[in-house]
Amino acid sequence: MSLSRTIETPEIIGAQDPKPAPRKHILDLDDYSREEITDVLESARGMKEVLGRDIKKVPALRGKVIVTLFYEASTRTRISFEEAGKVLSADVINMSASGSSAEKGESLLNTGLTIQAMGVDTIVIRHPHSGAPHLLAQHLDKVSIINAGDGLHAHPTQALLDLYTVQDKLGSLEGLKIVIVGDVLHSRVARSDIWGFAKMGAKVVLSGPATLMPLDLMRTSKSIARSPFASLVEVDIDLDRALEGADVVMALRLQQERQKAGFLPSIREYIRRWQVTDSRMELARPGAMVMHPGPMNEGIEISNSIAHGGSSVIEDQVTNGVAVRMALLYQTTIGAVQES
Repeated sequence: MSLSRTIETPEIIGAQDPKPAPRKHILDLDDYSREEITDVLESARGMKEVLGRDIKKVPALRGKVIVTLFYEASTRTRISFEEAGKVLSADVINMSASGSSAEKGESLLNTGLTIQAMGVDTIVIRHPHSGAPHLLAQHLDKVSIINAGDGLHAHPTQALLDLYTVQDKLGSLEGLKIVIVGDVLHSRVARSDIWGFAKMGAKVVLSGPATLMPLDLMRTSKSIARSPFASLVEVDIDLDRALEGADVVMALRLQQERQKAGFLPSIREYIRRWQVTDSRMELARPGAMVMHPGPMNEGIEISNSIAHGGSSVIEDQVTNGVAVRMALLYQTTIGAVQES
């Protein structure tokens, strides 16, 4: 069977009828249905099979052009999208704010319109301001927009790869206990993960310093608080208590400038109370998984032994990120064609 034929079969792209209509844009998970998330995860499973081949190349997006437009530094997300596009045979153009017309004062919208005028099919954008991907999606009618992280708002593709990683290891997300520990208040990853895991039926417990916790969900995330999933999200600043019976523990990067801003008394205090360690993981369920979206501050939010130990699936997250982003690039291309 040819590579072309294989990638187009429902088994590879995860297409099973009836299935949700593909989306033109990937902006956030707040309006994703459980069925849509499931469809992405099924599609990613087929894409991961492609990554396991000796020749990692299929013609699914041949002739398509993808631009990665990053206004913030990135290693994992940017390279992951680039690899995903190239494995699908798309032409991928990397663009950063430094060295572009953005340095001369060109607005984001004008940059987007310029890229669209060049005949690009998809823009993958990371931006320090929340809502930037939504702005492009509202004003650009000929391209797909994928949010690779916007301000403190959302990081939907990271959340989807996290969901895939847990499902791949544990089989189901329903009824699992997911503990997210660290600077939840300033984490776009945490916001998207909360949506994703709760929508798939998992219980999410947030832990960390009270100053870095969304203790008032109505204030920090009104959309979550008003959703039917609010009962699945809890806050417990006592990490030892939060870890009891946990199936998955996700440590978030602690930006050390938070101490200077008065969010925590000291890094030493944070390590003592909230670092994910071997002894703390004994409180979780046997076989519990440890995750981290990266980049890690080893020795601060997570111990070296845990980061590289048998319970860690951090490298799996990176691997799965390529497969999930392949699935999303493929699906948004279909969505754009159907809407045109």
